[in-house]
Amino acid sequence: MNTIIEKINQALAEVEAKAAAVVDAAAVEQIRIDYLGRNGLFPALSKEMGGVTPEERRETGRAFNAGRSRIQELIDAALARLASGDGAKGEAIDLTLPGRRWKTGHKHPITILADECVAIFRRMGFIVAEGPEIEDIFHNFDALNTPQDHPSRDPQDTFYFADGRILRTQTSPVQIRVMESHEPPVRIVAPGRVFRRDTPDATHGMNFHQIEGLYIDKGVSLADLKSVLQAFAIEMYGPRVKIRLRPHFFPFTEPSVEYDFSCIMCGGKGCPVCKHSGWIEIAGAGMVDPAVLKNVGYDPEIWSGYAFGMGIERLAMLRYRIPDLRLLYENDVRFLEQF
Repeated sequence: MNTIIEKINQALAEVEAKAAAVVDAAAVEQIRIDYLGRNGLFPALSKEMGGVTPEERRETGRAFNAGRSRIQELIDAALARLASGDGAKGEAIDLTLPGRRWKTGHKHPITILADECVAIFRRMGFIVAEGPEIEDIFHNFDALNTPQDHPSRDPQDTFYFADGRILRTQTSPVQIRVMESHEPPVRIVAPGRVFRRDTPDATHGMNFHQIEGLYIDKGVSLADLKSVLQAFAIEMYGPRVKIRLRPHFFPFTEPSVEYDFSCIMCGGKGCPVCKHSGWIEIAGAGMVDPAVLKNVGYDPEIWSGYAFGMGIERLAMLRYRIPDLRLLYENDVRFLEQF
């Protein structure tokens, strides 16, 4: 008897013993892998067949085919036995036992806040608009009246691709794309992910989320902007929250303001969270600069409007009293299942 037939007979004996002792499908699968799998015994024996003498080739081939078929039969029989409820000790599965309860997932806190922001602005007449996360220089900077020497254009602040495109640094390019393709009036909010070369810490990240709003129509004023921001603050944090607008500068709005909430941690009395000022910075806003309107083909003598943008992570940190922004991205189930 040649060596290959001896190995086949030995394998048959081993498989019969193993198949009779298996208690789960994983053990059966391991038998299949060890003997019939790509790197198993029988594929290895198949490569040795070339060295068999012509006189022994027929007998060896028959033994090889018969052995492989027998092992497959043993595997199938073991699986059938397990499926019928017969374990290694002949114990049947108790069908009256309750099934396993699978945990249901839920939304991430960032998604929860983004959806709530959208719902609030929808109730005020805004519609949702979206745009690409990979942007060109025109839509991200030029059309928004950003000067050529502005620090935000520097590769130290913005992620550039080799072809000159960038990862958008704000969702404002969505506003430009909507105005390019729609005649006024325009009333949109644009939630989405943005990217900046910031050093990650408790309040900053290289990847975060914004929601921006834009309203273009005839006779729009700063008072209209303030009323929308006040309504949003009350809807998001309750009737006791107050807002204030502070003069600021942004290339794409004139006049520009910073938008602050009264600190919801201390009620405006002063605490470490608000740096004892009683106020927390939330967003930037202002009246759309006439140069931006001209860039999209709108006549600033006829149309005016306001724009605002805020970080969703900042809103989530205030809503849920989260001390460190990085907790939102560590995928720690113990943290996320609280929301």
